[in-house]
Amino acid sequence: MLVDAILSRMYIVYVQKTMRPAPIIQIDLSSQSPAYEQIAAEIRALLVSGDLAPGAALPTVRQLAMDLNVHHNTVASAYRILAAEGWLDLRRRRGVRVVPRTKAPKHMPGRNANDTFHRELTRLLAKAAADGISPSALVRHLVICARQVKAWSASKGTL
Repeated sequence: MLVDAILSRMYIVYVQKTMRPAPIIQIDLSSQSPAYEQIAAEIRALLVSGDLAPGAALPTVRQLAMDLNVHHNTVASAYRILAAEGWLDLRRRRGVRVVPRTKAPKHMPGRNANDTFHRELTRLLAKAAADGISPSALVRHLVICARQVKAWSASKGTL
């Protein structure tokens, strides 16, 4: 009887953690780069690396805006950019979902992706050098990034 009284007050809690922690998006509001471009770039990196897989739900525009302390139109712009690139499916009142992206879109007339990449990388390297990062450190970072790209392509069977 005493045991029954004690057991009736005890609770057994079983917690099973089946989900990975949510990917973290960080932006710098003091940066010269617009916040919507930073958000799009952060999400794009998560998509390319596989941290956000097809079918994954993204936070609502308003929720992500509150989390990042930006206006909801800023997040909406980032989501629209990624949808135009073929990464996201935007449906009113149904949320944002990652979709399978089979190939790069052809909607950028007059812009060669390789030329654009080279120009942006050159600008980024020049800024890093101007900020005092040594050439050997730049090379080390580029090698690390190249390994990440190879890992992405190996996991997706591309390149």
